[in-house]
Amino acid sequence: MNKLFSVIKRELDRWRQMPVFAIGSVVVMAFCSVFYLTFLSKGVPSDVPIGVVDYDNSTLTRNFIRQLDATQLGKVIHYSSFASAREDMQKGVITSVCLLPEGMYADVQAQRHPCFTFYVNTLYFLGGSLAYKDILTMINLTSGAIQREELRMRGVDEESIMGRLRPIDIDIHMIGNATMNYGAYLANMMLPGVLEMVIVIMIIYAVGTELKYSTSTKLLETTGNSIISAIGGKLIIYTALFTVLAFSLEFLLYGWMKFPLASSVGWMLLDSLLLVISSEAIALVIIGAVPVLRFALSIGALYSVMAFSMTGFTLPVEAMSESIRGLSCIFPLRHYYQMYVQCGIYGTGLEGCYREIIHMLVFLFTPLFVLPRLHKAYLYQNYPKK
Repeated sequence: MNKLFSVIKRELDRWRQMPVFAIGSVVVMAFCSVFYLTFLSKGVPSDVPIGVVDYDNSTLTRNFIRQLDATQLGKVIHYSSFASAREDMQKGVITSVCLLPEGMYADVQAQRHPCFTFYVNTLYFLGGSLAYKDILTMINLTSGAIQREELRMRGVDEESIMGRLRPIDIDIHMIGNATMNYGAYLANMMLPGVLEMVIVIMIIYAVGTELKYSTSTKLLETTGNSIISAIGGKLIIYTALFTVLAFSLEFLLYGWMKFPLASSVGWMLLDSLLLVISSEAIALVIIGAVPVLRFALSIGALYSVMAFSMTGFTLPVEAMSESIRGLSCIFPLRHYYQMYVQCGIYGTGLEGCYREIIHMLVFLFTPLFVLPRLHKAYLYQNYPKK
Protein backbone atom coordinates (compact mmCIF):
# COMPACT_ATOMS: atom_id res chain seq x y z
CA MET A 1 0.00 0.00 0.00
CA ASN A 2 2.85 2.40 0.75
CA LYS A 3 4.24 1.77 -2.76
CA LEU A 4 0.86 2.47 -4.30
CA PHE A 5 0.43 5.68 -2.33
CA SER A 6 3.90 6.79 -3.41
CA VAL A 7 3.02 6.23 -7.06
CA ILE A 8 -0.31 8.03 -6.64
CA LYS A 9 1.41 11.03 -5.03
CA ARG A 10 4.02 11.04 -7.79
CA GLU A 11 1.34 10.93 -10.49
CA LEU A 12 -0.59 13.79 -8.91
CA ASP A 13 2.60 15.85 -8.95
CA ARG A 14 2.92 15.09 -12.67
CA TRP A 15 -0.64 16.30 -13.17
CA ARG A 16 0.24 19.64 -11.61
CA GLN A 17 3.35 19.96 -13.76
CA MET A 18 1.72 18.79 -17.00
CA PRO A 19 -1.72 20.36 -17.62
CA VAL A 20 -2.14 18.16 -20.71
CA PHE A 21 -3.70 15.49 -18.49
CA ALA A 22 -6.52 17.78 -17.37
CA ILE A 23 -6.96 19.32 -20.82
CA GLY A 24 -6.91 15.97 -22.59
CA SER A 25 -9.51 14.43 -20.30
CA VAL A 26 -11.81 16.83 -18.47
CA VAL A 27 -11.69 19.72 -20.93
CA VAL A 28 -12.07 17.49 -24.00
CA MET A 29 -15.06 15.63 -22.56
CA ALA A 30 -16.70 18.87 -21.40
CA PHE A 31 -16.25 20.45 -24.82
CA CYS A 32 -17.54 17.39 -26.70
CA SER A 33 -20.55 17.06 -24.40
CA VAL A 34 -21.53 20.70 -24.87
CA PHE A 35 -20.88 20.51 -28.62
CA TYR A 36 -22.91 17.38 -29.37
CA LEU A 37 -25.78 18.11 -27.00
CA THR A 38 -26.23 21.69 -28.23
CA PHE A 39 -25.68 20.76 -31.87
CA LEU A 40 -28.44 18.15 -31.59
CA SER A 41 -30.57 20.10 -29.12
CA LYS A 42 -33.58 20.29 -31.47
CA GLY A 43 -33.74 16.53 -31.65
CA VAL A 44 -34.47 16.39 -35.38
CA PRO A 45 -32.65 18.42 -38.06
CA SER A 46 -34.78 21.17 -39.56
CA ASP A 47 -34.71 23.69 -42.39
CA VAL A 48 -32.73 21.53 -44.81
CA PRO A 49 -32.21 23.83 -47.85
CA ILE A 50 -34.11 22.57 -50.91
CA GLY A 51 -33.90 24.44 -54.20
CA VAL A 52 -37.03 24.70 -56.35
CA VAL A 53 -37.24 25.73 -60.01
CA ASP A 54 -40.90 26.34 -60.95
CA TYR A 55 -41.32 26.62 -64.73
CA ASP A 56 -45.08 26.03 -64.53
CA ASN A 57 -46.07 28.60 -61.88
CA SER A 58 -49.56 27.12 -61.58
CA THR A 59 -51.81 26.71 -58.56
CA LEU A 60 -50.72 23.08 -58.28
CA THR A 61 -47.00 23.82 -58.25
CA ARG A 62 -47.35 26.85 -55.95
CA ASN A 63 -49.33 24.77 -53.48
CA PHE A 64 -46.68 22.02 -53.66
CA ILE A 65 -43.94 24.54 -52.89
CA ARG A 66 -45.88 26.01 -49.95
CA GLN A 67 -46.48 22.57 -48.48
CA LEU A 68 -42.83 21.61 -48.93
CA ASP A 69 -41.69 24.79 -47.22
CA ALA A 70 -44.13 24.24 -44.35
CA THR A 71 -42.58 20.93 -43.35
CA GLN A 72 -40.15 20.83 -40.44
CA LEU A 73 -37.34 19.31 -42.48
CA GLY A 74 -37.44 21.46 -45.60
CA LYS A 75 -36.71 25.11 -46.32
CA VAL A 76 -37.46 26.11 -49.90
CA ILE A 77 -35.09 28.37 -51.83
CA HIS A 78 -36.51 29.67 -55.13
CA TYR A 79 -34.47 29.75 -58.33
CA SER A 80 -35.37 31.19 -61.70
CA SER A 81 -33.31 28.70 -63.69
CA PHE A 82 -31.99 25.19 -63.28
CA ALA A 83 -28.46 26.33 -64.09
CA SER A 84 -28.27 28.62 -61.05
CA ALA A 85 -29.78 25.95 -58.80
CA ARG A 86 -27.28 23.37 -60.03
CA GLU A 87 -24.41 25.79 -59.38
CA ASP A 88 -25.53 26.32 -55.76
CA MET A 89 -25.97 22.59 -55.32
CA GLN A 90 -22.40 22.00 -56.50
CA LYS A 91 -21.21 24.64 -54.02
CA GLY A 92 -23.06 22.94 -51.17
CA VAL A 93 -25.54 25.79 -50.58
CA ILE A 94 -28.50 23.46 -51.10
CA THR A 95 -28.83 19.68 -50.76
CA SER A 96 -31.37 19.04 -53.50
CA VAL A 97 -33.17 20.61 -56.48
CA CYS A 98 -36.80 20.12 -57.51
CA LEU A 99 -37.61 20.82 -61.15
CA LEU A 100 -41.30 21.54 -61.84
CA PRO A 101 -41.76 21.38 -65.63
CA GLU A 102 -43.79 23.79 -67.71
CA GLY A 103 -47.34 22.64 -68.33
CA MET A 104 -47.36 20.31 -65.32
CA TYR A 105 -50.83 21.34 -64.15
CA ALA A 106 -52.29 21.00 -67.67
CA ASP A 107 -50.74 17.56 -68.03
CA VAL A 108 -52.25 16.50 -64.71
CA GLN A 109 -55.70 17.66 -65.80
CA ALA A 110 -55.32 15.84 -69.10
CA GLN A 111 -53.97 12.71 -67.31
CA ARG A 112 -50.75 12.77 -69.33
CA HIS A 113 -48.54 11.76 -66.36
CA PRO A 114 -46.13 14.70 -66.12
CA CYS A 115 -42.57 13.95 -65.04
CA PHE A 116 -41.44 15.47 -61.74
CA THR A 117 -37.62 15.59 -61.56
CA PHE A 118 -35.50 16.19 -58.50
CA TYR A 119 -31.78 15.90 -57.81
CA VAL A 120 -30.33 14.98 -54.39
CA ASN A 121 -26.71 15.44 -53.32
CA THR A 122 -26.11 12.27 -51.31
CA LEU A 123 -22.49 13.24 -50.70
CA TYR A 124 -23.94 15.03 -47.65
CA PHE A 125 -25.51 11.83 -46.38
CA LEU A 126 -27.77 13.14 -43.62
CA GLY A 127 -28.91 16.30 -45.42
CA GLY A 128 -29.41 14.45 -48.70
CA SER A 129 -31.34 11.61 -47.07
CA LEU A 130 -33.63 13.98 -45.19
CA ALA A 131 -34.24 16.09 -48.29
CA TYR A 132 -35.04 12.96 -50.32
CA LYS A 133 -37.46 11.77 -47.65
CA ASP A 134 -39.17 15.17 -47.42
CA ILE A 135 -39.55 15.62 -51.19
CA LEU A 136 -40.78 12.06 -51.73
CA THR A 137 -43.35 12.46 -48.96
CA MET A 138 -44.71 15.67 -50.49
CA ILE A 139 -44.83 14.09 -53.96
CA ASN A 140 -46.90 11.19 -52.65
CA LEU A 141 -49.21 13.54 -50.75
CA THR A 142 -49.67 15.73 -53.81
CA SER A 143 -50.36 12.72 -56.00
CA GLY A 144 -52.86 11.44 -53.46
CA ALA A 145 -54.59 14.82 -53.29
CA ILE A 146 -54.99 14.89 -57.07
CA GLN A 147 -56.45 11.38 -57.12
CA ARG A 148 -58.79 12.26 -54.26
CA GLU A 149 -60.19 15.26 -56.15
CA GLU A 150 -60.73 13.14 -59.27
CA LEU A 151 -62.57 10.48 -57.29
CA ARG A 152 -64.69 13.12 -55.55
CA MET A 153 -65.71 14.51 -58.94
CA ARG A 154 -66.83 11.01 -59.91
CA GLY A 155 -69.03 10.84 -56.81
CA VAL A 156 -67.02 8.28 -54.82
CA ASP A 157 -67.61 8.49 -51.05
CA GLU A 158 -64.75 9.42 -48.68
CA GLU A 159 -64.33 5.96 -47.14
CA SER A 160 -63.97 4.36 -50.56
CA ILE A 161 -61.54 7.09 -51.63
CA MET A 162 -59.24 6.38 -48.68
CA GLY A 163 -59.53 2.66 -49.38
CA ARG A 164 -58.26 3.23 -52.91
CA LEU A 165 -55.55 5.73 -52.02
CA ARG A 166 -54.27 3.78 -49.01
CA PRO A 167 -55.54 0.21 -49.14
CA ILE A 168 -53.15 -0.89 -46.37
CA ASP A 169 -52.93 1.20 -43.20
CA ILE A 170 -49.54 1.39 -41.50
CA ASP A 171 -49.12 1.26 -37.72
CA ILE A 172 -45.56 2.27 -36.78
CA HIS A 173 -44.01 1.84 -33.33
CA MET A 174 -40.63 3.51 -32.82
CA ILE A 175 -38.98 1.34 -30.15
CA GLY A 176 -36.64 3.16 -27.79
CA ASN A 177 -36.82 6.53 -29.55
CA ALA A 178 -40.45 7.34 -30.28
CA THR A 179 -39.77 11.00 -31.16
CA MET A 180 -36.98 10.18 -33.66
CA ASN A 181 -34.60 12.32 -31.61
CA TYR A 182 -31.26 12.40 -33.40
CA GLY A 183 -29.59 13.51 -30.19
CA ALA A 184 -30.70 10.35 -28.40
CA TYR A 185 -29.64 8.29 -31.40
CA LEU A 186 -26.17 9.80 -31.90
CA ALA A 187 -25.05 11.25 -28.56
CA ASN A 188 -25.69 7.97 -26.73
CA MET A 189 -22.80 6.43 -28.66
CA MET A 190 -20.72 9.39 -29.85
CA LEU A 191 -19.96 10.66 -26.35
CA PRO A 192 -19.03 7.24 -24.89
CA GLY A 193 -16.93 6.72 -28.02
CA VAL A 194 -15.11 9.99 -27.38
CA LEU A 195 -14.64 8.91 -23.76
CA GLU A 196 -13.09 5.63 -24.89
CA MET A 197 -10.76 7.53 -27.21
CA VAL A 198 -9.73 9.88 -24.40
CA ILE A 199 -9.08 6.95 -22.06
CA VAL A 200 -6.95 5.02 -24.55
CA ILE A 201 -4.87 8.03 -25.58
CA MET A 202 -4.38 9.42 -22.07
CA ILE A 203 -3.37 6.05 -20.57
CA ILE A 204 -0.91 5.47 -23.40
CA TYR A 205 0.47 8.96 -22.87
CA ALA A 206 0.70 8.58 -19.10
CA VAL A 207 2.57 5.28 -19.36
CA GLY A 208 4.58 6.17 -22.46
CA THR A 209 5.94 9.49 -21.20
CA GLU A 210 7.86 7.58 -18.54
CA LEU A 211 9.83 6.04 -21.40
CA LYS A 212 10.05 9.19 -23.48
CA TYR A 213 11.50 11.31 -20.66
CA SER A 214 13.55 8.42 -19.16
CA THR A 215 11.77 8.57 -15.80
CA SER A 216 10.62 4.94 -15.78
CA THR A 217 13.58 3.73 -13.69
CA LYS A 218 12.72 6.27 -10.98
CA LEU A 219 9.15 4.99 -11.01
CA LEU A 220 10.37 1.42 -10.59
CA GLU A 221 12.64 2.50 -7.72
CA THR A 222 9.56 3.95 -6.01
CA THR A 223 7.78 0.60 -6.23
CA GLY A 224 10.73 -1.68 -5.50
CA ASN A 225 11.05 -2.75 -9.15
CA SER A 226 7.41 -3.90 -9.25
CA ILE A 227 5.76 -3.12 -12.59
CA ILE A 228 2.37 -4.16 -11.20
CA SER A 229 2.59 -1.61 -8.39
CA ALA A 230 3.85 1.06 -10.81
CA ILE A 231 1.06 0.59 -13.34
CA GLY A 232 -1.54 -0.13 -10.64
CA GLY A 233 -0.74 3.10 -8.79
CA LYS A 234 -1.08 5.07 -12.00
CA LEU A 235 -4.35 3.42 -12.95
CA ILE A 236 -5.99 4.05 -9.58
CA ILE A 237 -6.26 7.80 -10.05
CA TYR A 238 -6.98 7.55 -13.78
CA THR A 239 -9.73 5.03 -13.14
CA ALA A 240 -11.22 7.34 -10.52
CA LEU A 241 -11.05 10.31 -12.89
CA PHE A 242 -12.53 8.52 -15.88
CA THR A 243 -15.20 6.85 -13.76
CA VAL A 244 -16.35 10.25 -12.53
CA LEU A 245 -16.42 11.49 -16.14
CA ALA A 246 -18.32 8.40 -17.28
CA PHE A 247 -20.90 8.62 -14.49
CA SER A 248 -21.33 12.34 -15.11
CA LEU A 249 -21.93 11.57 -18.76
CA GLU A 250 -24.62 9.00 -17.96
CA PHE A 251 -26.43 11.37 -15.59
CA LEU A 252 -26.15 14.11 -18.21
CA LEU A 253 -27.69 11.94 -20.93
CA TYR A 254 -30.44 10.22 -18.96
CA GLY A 255 -30.98 12.73 -16.18
CA TRP A 256 -30.49 16.21 -17.58
CA MET A 257 -31.30 15.46 -21.24
CA LYS A 258 -33.92 12.81 -20.33
CA PHE A 259 -33.01 10.49 -23.18
CA PRO A 260 -35.15 7.32 -23.33
CA LEU A 261 -34.05 4.62 -20.89
CA ALA A 262 -36.08 1.45 -20.41
CA SER A 263 -34.25 0.20 -17.32
CA SER A 264 -32.58 1.62 -14.24
CA VAL A 265 -29.71 4.04 -14.73
CA GLY A 266 -27.67 1.70 -12.54
CA TRP A 267 -27.20 -0.65 -15.51
CA MET A 268 -25.80 2.19 -17.58
CA LEU A 269 -23.46 3.16 -14.74
CA LEU A 270 -22.20 -0.42 -14.67
CA ASP A 271 -21.88 -0.32 -18.46
CA SER A 272 -19.82 2.88 -18.34
CA LEU A 273 -17.60 1.52 -15.55
CA LEU A 274 -16.85 -1.59 -17.60
CA LEU A 275 -16.10 0.63 -20.60
CA VAL A 276 -13.59 2.62 -18.55
CA ILE A 277 -11.62 -0.33 -17.19
CA SER A 278 -11.69 -2.32 -20.43
CA SER A 279 -10.47 0.72 -22.40
CA GLU A 280 -7.63 1.16 -19.92
CA ALA A 281 -6.70 -2.49 -20.43
CA ILE A 282 -6.59 -1.99 -24.21
CA ALA A 283 -4.36 1.06 -23.77
CA LEU A 284 -1.93 -0.98 -21.66
CA VAL A 285 -1.85 -3.70 -24.30
CA ILE A 286 -0.96 -1.15 -26.98
CA ILE A 287 1.81 0.62 -25.05
CA GLY A 288 3.10 -2.70 -23.75
CA ALA A 289 3.27 -4.27 -27.18
CA VAL A 290 4.75 -1.14 -28.79
CA PRO A 291 6.63 0.73 -26.01
CA VAL A 292 7.38 3.76 -28.21
CA LEU A 293 5.16 6.71 -27.40
CA ARG A 294 4.60 8.13 -30.88
CA PHE A 295 3.83 4.72 -32.40
CA ALA A 296 1.58 3.70 -29.52
CA LEU A 297 -0.37 6.97 -29.72
CA SER A 298 -0.88 6.50 -33.45
CA ILE A 299 -2.11 2.94 -32.96
CA GLY A 300 -4.35 4.00 -30.07
CA ALA A 301 -5.89 6.82 -32.10
CA LEU A 302 -6.50 4.53 -35.08
CA TYR A 303 -8.00 1.86 -32.84
CA SER A 304 -10.31 4.36 -31.15
CA VAL A 305 -11.53 5.84 -34.43
CA MET A 306 -12.24 2.38 -35.84
CA ALA A 307 -14.36 1.65 -32.77
CA PHE A 308 -16.99 4.15 -33.98
CA SER A 309 -17.46 2.17 -37.21
CA MET A 310 -17.26 -1.26 -35.60
CA THR A 311 -19.78 -0.51 -32.86
CA GLY A 312 -22.77 -1.09 -35.10
CA PHE A 313 -24.99 1.84 -34.18
CA THR A 314 -24.78 3.35 -37.68
CA LEU A 315 -24.13 0.30 -39.86
CA PRO A 316 -25.20 -2.99 -38.26
CA VAL A 317 -22.31 -5.37 -37.69
CA GLU A 318 -24.47 -8.17 -39.07
CA ALA A 319 -24.47 -6.38 -42.45
CA MET A 320 -20.65 -6.28 -42.62
CA SER A 321 -18.53 -8.94 -44.26
CA GLU A 322 -17.67 -11.95 -42.13
CA SER A 323 -13.97 -11.09 -41.94
CA ILE A 324 -14.73 -7.64 -40.52
CA ARG A 325 -17.67 -8.79 -38.42
CA GLY A 326 -15.40 -10.93 -36.26
CA LEU A 327 -13.15 -7.98 -35.45
CA SER A 328 -15.97 -6.09 -33.74
CA CYS A 329 -15.52 -8.14 -30.57
CA ILE A 330 -12.09 -6.58 -29.86
CA PHE A 331 -13.63 -3.14 -29.27
CA PRO A 332 -15.06 -2.44 -25.79
CA LEU A 333 -17.35 0.19 -27.32
CA ARG A 334 -19.11 -2.57 -29.27
CA HIS A 335 -19.96 -4.42 -26.06
CA TYR A 336 -20.96 -1.14 -24.40
CA TYR A 337 -23.42 -0.58 -27.24
CA GLN A 338 -24.78 -4.13 -27.03
CA MET A 339 -25.34 -3.74 -23.30
CA TYR A 340 -27.02 -0.37 -23.87
CA VAL A 341 -29.38 -1.96 -26.41
CA GLN A 342 -30.35 -4.76 -24.01
CA CYS A 343 -30.68 -2.64 -20.87
CA GLY A 344 -31.37 0.88 -22.15
CA ILE A 345 -33.75 0.07 -25.02
CA TYR A 346 -35.27 -3.34 -24.24
CA GLY A 347 -34.90 -3.25 -20.45
CA THR A 348 -33.91 -6.91 -20.20
CA GLY A 349 -31.49 -6.47 -17.29
CA LEU A 350 -28.88 -9.09 -16.46
CA GLU A 351 -30.52 -11.79 -18.56
CA GLY A 352 -29.86 -9.87 -21.77
CA CYS A 353 -26.45 -8.34 -21.05
CA TYR A 354 -24.47 -10.87 -19.02
CA ARG A 355 -22.54 -11.94 -22.13
CA GLU A 356 -21.37 -8.39 -22.73
CA ILE A 357 -20.31 -8.05 -19.10
CA ILE A 358 -18.20 -11.19 -19.44
CA HIS A 359 -16.69 -9.93 -22.70
CA MET A 360 -15.62 -6.62 -21.16
CA LEU A 361 -14.21 -8.35 -18.09
CA VAL A 362 -12.06 -10.53 -20.35
CA PHE A 363 -10.28 -7.38 -21.54
CA LEU A 364 -8.88 -6.94 -18.02
CA PHE A 365 -6.65 -10.00 -18.41
CA THR A 366 -5.10 -8.99 -21.72
CA PRO A 367 -2.41 -6.67 -20.23
CA LEU A 368 -0.89 -9.66 -18.41
CA PHE A 369 0.61 -10.81 -21.71
CA VAL A 370 2.52 -7.55 -22.29
CA LEU A 371 3.49 -6.53 -18.75
CA PRO A 372 6.83 -8.42 -18.89
CA ARG A 373 7.73 -6.60 -22.11
CA LEU A 374 6.69 -3.26 -20.60
CA HIS A 375 8.72 -4.05 -17.47
CA LYS A 376 11.85 -4.61 -19.55
CA ALA A 377 11.22 -1.39 -21.46
CA TYR A 378 10.84 0.53 -18.19
CA LEU A 379 13.94 -1.10 -16.72
CA TYR A 380 16.39 -0.92 -19.65
CA GLN A 381 14.87 1.97 -21.68
CA ASN A 382 16.21 0.39 -24.86
CA TYR A 383 13.53 1.80 -27.15
CA PRO A 384 13.73 4.99 -29.27
CA LYS A 385 12.39 8.06 -27.51
CA LYS A 386 11.99 10.43 -30.44
